[in-house]
Amino acid sequence: MTQAPAIAHIESLDHEGRGIAHVDGKAIFVDGALPYETVTYRSYRVKKSYENANIVSVLKESFLRTTPACPHFAVCGGCSMQHVEFTAQVAVKQRLLEDNLAHIGKVQPQVVMPPISGPAWGYRHRARLSARYVAKKDGVLVGFHEKRTNFLVDMAECHILPRHISALIVPLREMVNQLSIRERMPQIEVAVGEGVDVLVFRNMDAISDGDSAILQAFSDRHSQPGRPLQIWLQPKGPDTCYPLYPLDAPRLSYRIADFDIEMPYYPTEFTQVNPQINNVMVSRALRLLQPQAGERIADMFCGIGNFTLPIARSGAVVHGMEGSEALVKRAVENATHNGLQQQVSYEMANLFEVTEASFAALGKFDKMLVDPPRDGAQQLLMAINEDSAPQRIVYVSCNPATLARDAGILVNTKGYTLKSAGIINMFPHTGHVESIAWFEKTGPCKTHAELAQIAAAEQAQRDAARAASLAARQQREAVTMAEKSAEQAEKLAAKEARRAAYLASIGVDGKS
Repeated sequence: MTQAPAIAHIESLDHEGRGIAHVDGKAIFVDGALPYETVTYRSYRVKKSYENANIVSVLKESFLRTTPACPHFAVCGGCSMQHVEFTAQVAVKQRLLEDNLAHIGKVQPQVVMPPISGPAWGYRHRARLSARYVAKKDGVLVGFHEKRTNFLVDMAECHILPRHISALIVPLREMVNQLSIRERMPQIEVAVGEGVDVLVFRNMDAISDGDSAILQAFSDRHSQPGRPLQIWLQPKGPDTCYPLYPLDAPRLSYRIADFDIEMPYYPTEFTQVNPQINNVMVSRALRLLQPQAGERIADMFCGIGNFTLPIARSGAVVHGMEGSEALVKRAVENATHNGLQQQVSYEMANLFEVTEASFAALGKFDKMLVDPPRDGAQQLLMAINEDSAPQRIVYVSCNPATLARDAGILVNTKGYTLKSAGIINMFPHTGHVESIAWFEKTGPCKTHAELAQIAAAEQAQRDAARAASLAARQQREAVTMAEKSAEQAEKLAAKEARRAAYLASIGVDGKS
């Protein structure tokens, strides 16, 4: 039976761009709804404390609402915020960061930095497109998945990709459909470099000579003057990736213009998807870090050296650490490529297993830049003590929740002050929030005894909260049980009264 639409007044947006409402004390997350709107919705997931829902209609429209530019927005899972006016998207993300810092980390920056923002469209120079042969259509689909399904969107364009890459979607569909392994080629990785575009085809079976000819013809047809379209194949994992055609194409790279850095990379290696914003982000990070000649600086989760090499341009000595052997190898090559090999050193290490002893063994750092994955850098920051603490830390984050948690560690236990924080709109029209924060050492670290005392107090609070919750639940259950007992007794008394009345009406003594 189809659920009837319900009415809700939307209060705010969550980190995925969904409208948040509260109905009868329950949080409702409504896809497509905006703050200040009154909407009707229909839930598709119902839990005890929350519901996920689709918008059915807008009864009162928000001033934040705009018409999505992409015709596939209603079904495509690639973007979630195209219906939000662009400047409002940035404001929503800034508010999300501030709320996370306040509620999760219990911290507040002394200064909220202006957001870093750039082009709204055509910004995504890295993408992973899916490909699938659909027998009912007798053709191939190329693009992104539909929201909350494994189906692919029947798409002909994508506005967040560069125009010349978006224009390849339909030709790619037609070309892949001609291959002998069209049902065994599920993914196409896109990488847009300075002077070359790369398409990496995930071929789960070997290609035939005919397939190779089709791929090479596609490259020739869609290459631009001075800008070849290079075809790569990936038969297994990312390390099996190799170029097919043309073999004389320029090397894939991006530039960090303000520091005269060129960064070659392989198409399956991690790099930022938005090169224009990356330039501005690196510049801001270095203005906050203020590296000086002669300083020793750590770059944690350094990747291929996106921050390491610009820091080294200042004359500082930089030590980069990264958990991926392949990325460390590329970082070493990039340092040599830019003539900075004397200023930098790299080390492969699992930064999620750092201890006080292992961090201290690295030697004293004057400053540190941290750019972790979504899980954050909790273990690394917990390993800092009074002897090893850098004077300044700049933290670049792709998850405001883990940044807030880690900010709480630095401010509340490690003696740092959160000097400033702000967002980086690296992924317009999505709920993804990049941010950057500057921490300065202004006080002592808590001792192990103090930390143990804090942990014990927090545990006691949690235990008390659980006990209070259990007591409240038991009280509710007792009240419910008493109400049910009273209701049962009332029903039995009414039944007995009816029986007695019936017996009296026929002249029978109910007691006999």
